[in-house]
Amino acid sequence: MFETLKPQVQEILQQETHVDHRLQLLCDFLKKEIPYYDWVGFYFKNGDKQELKLGPYAGEPTDHTIIPFGKGICGQVAVSNENFVVPDVAAQDNYIACSITVKSEIVIPLFKNGENIGQIDIDSNTPDPFSEADERFLEFVNDNVAQIL
Repeated sequence: MFETLKPQVQEILQQETHVDHRLQLLCDFLKKEIPYYDWVGFYFKNGDKQELKLGPYAGEPTDHTIIPFGKGICGQVAVSNENFVVPDVAAQDNYIACSITVKSEIVIPLFKNGENIGQIDIDSNTPDPFSEADERFLEFVNDNVAQIL
């Protein structure tokens, strides 16, 4: 499935529109095309602050527009610089619940020139749906996003 989506991801990101618009189209696309991607969004480092700021996203609105480094899954990825796959959010001590329907989450850091500048965050209402294929695909997505930032 992911291989067929890669050219479409590149096509969206190569459009001649504002970066935020392209990222919004990408979030909408991923949410629509992958059945268990129920919330898709980007968080970016907020200037020089030790926090993340919500960027474009697709899914239910969230109150979590600012996340301090170290808090929740996204905040932990901002510090660790590593992928974080959570098969069951209820089993995580340091989890910030966005919605009671969310069962699992995957967060992949976004690097530009070797620096962690943000991340893609996917919530799923399906328990344990994420595989290594999701990780590789989302790394591909972030590599392509980094090229337009």
